[in-house]
Amino acid sequence: MSLLEVQNLRVGFGAATVVNDVSFSIAPGEKFALVGESGSGKTVTSLSILRLSHDADYGGRIVFAGEDLLQKPERAMRAVRGKDIAMIFQEPMTALNPLFTIGNQIAEVLMLHEGINAKEAARRTVDLLDKTGIPEPARRAMAYPHELSGGQRQRAMIAMALACKPKLLIADEPTTALDVTIQVQILELLNQLQREENMAVLMITHDLNLVRHFADRVGVMEKGRLIETADTGELFSNPREPYTRKLLASHPKRMVEAVREDAMPLLATDPLRCTFSIKKGLFKKIPFVAVDGVDVELKPHETLGIVGESGSGKSTLGMALVRLSAAEVSGRISFIGHPISEMKSAALRPLRAKMQVVFQDPFASLSPRRTIEQIVGEGLELHQPGLGSQGLRDAVAAALQEVGLAPEMMTRYPHEFSGGQRQRIAIARALVLKPELILLDEPTSSLDVSVQQQVLQLLAELQRKYGMAYVFISHDLAVIRAMAHRVMVMKDGKIVERGRTEDVLNHPKEEYTKRLLAASTYSTLSTAGTSVGAEV
Repeated sequence: MSLLEVQNLRVGFGAATVVNDVSFSIAPGEKFALVGESGSGKTVTSLSILRLSHDADYGGRIVFAGEDLLQKPERAMRAVRGKDIAMIFQEPMTALNPLFTIGNQIAEVLMLHEGINAKEAARRTVDLLDKTGIPEPARRAMAYPHELSGGQRQRAMIAMALACKPKLLIADEPTTALDVTIQVQILELLNQLQREENMAVLMITHDLNLVRHFADRVGVMEKGRLIETADTGELFSNPREPYTRKLLASHPKRMVEAVREDAMPLLATDPLRCTFSIKKGLFKKIPFVAVDGVDVELKPHETLGIVGESGSGKSTLGMALVRLSAAEVSGRISFIGHPISEMKSAALRPLRAKMQVVFQDPFASLSPRRTIEQIVGEGLELHQPGLGSQGLRDAVAAALQEVGLAPEMMTRYPHEFSGGQRQRIAIARALVLKPELILLDEPTSSLDVSVQQQVLQLLAELQRKYGMAYVFISHDLAVIRAMAHRVMVMKDGKIVERGRTEDVLNHPKEEYTKRLLAASTYSTLSTAGTSVGAEV
């Protein structure tokens, strides 16, 4: 018998139907994955199981343990959420309450659903955190979400979801924003806990490599419909639908052109040291060295890839290169012959037009209160004030066309676009000033595979057309392999290996680089009883 039966589910918002006639089932202890591009309806489908889609109009049936959840009153649904069906959200930093400690938030679930006292809930909380592999669980229980790393926050979310031993766990993109070694650890943890509790799992993801090694069955969604369902091995070896075949073929392909070896460096540094002051107690501060003795050289038309785990210092280094770091930076930085490390802000301002940044999360980096025309044109208003209103509008329209968006979209706001479109807007904002250097900080980590490929192709085409140099920060080694001429591998603020991309990724010398490669090619690992610590 099925634990969950979704029958002819329809979900609408106003006049728009975003999920249409979707049917699937999940057996007790089964791992089922829903995959598809952004906007395919997979997350709305998962949220509908717990009726968490605000102002949604539901049709069909969602039968869980013999009861139709769509017919239950809201009060009865509260008893189901977190107890019988739990959910791990994509971004734990937004799902966790920043005003309460991790321990308080986990204990609340236990006290609410199991009626135990605060002392027993605190003890169970520490046990749960220990079970999910968080070091020093008693101390971490007293920490706030911002005091934990990304991997630790996701483990805390898993602990909260498993607190009441649910029959079904819904995991919505649980590893998307994590670096490759943490992704493997989280996936292994979910496998282990699923086996121990005989828990059914509904995995929502765009990572097909993850699906191949985690799910028993897979459903493929396109434009709100479930177009194909099959056992995992069958779907990967013999996909029926053209859309499924397109998803499986969406792998980053190498897209670099040769760089003149005798070209003068566009960007060059002495060994850089980036230091933060960390509070210890009420009055004392101690220094924390995030980047230690790292030198960089970048030629025109070249892409330098910087890889490493979270906390390795790669983003701090990138921000230091364009003088945007909050750290205290020592060491000389030269950009197109100018010693920008020694320049005051006013003197540096004219050079800002020649160095731009595309951030990881376009939804956070684009102002929700401004139109696309205002967002893309802001830099032009500052650096080219003589353009006039019509000239500004024409330049914005041209930049949007360059990134594959219609100029008519400039009157809209960021929330009206998909993730891939928002990243194109962020690229247009950087491109409109025709910079010579763009810092790309994880620009494709939150995008699904086909949209990721589109964005990478766009960046490669723009580099060929305008000759820009890229500093490309990523934890995805497949993306770095596709885009970078040279790569630097960072660990604990230092460079452990560097060289031509093909040399480093095909013939790594350092053990740390080999571990990163093993984690990124997850097919080399077994998900059945394998110790992550031994393999990664």
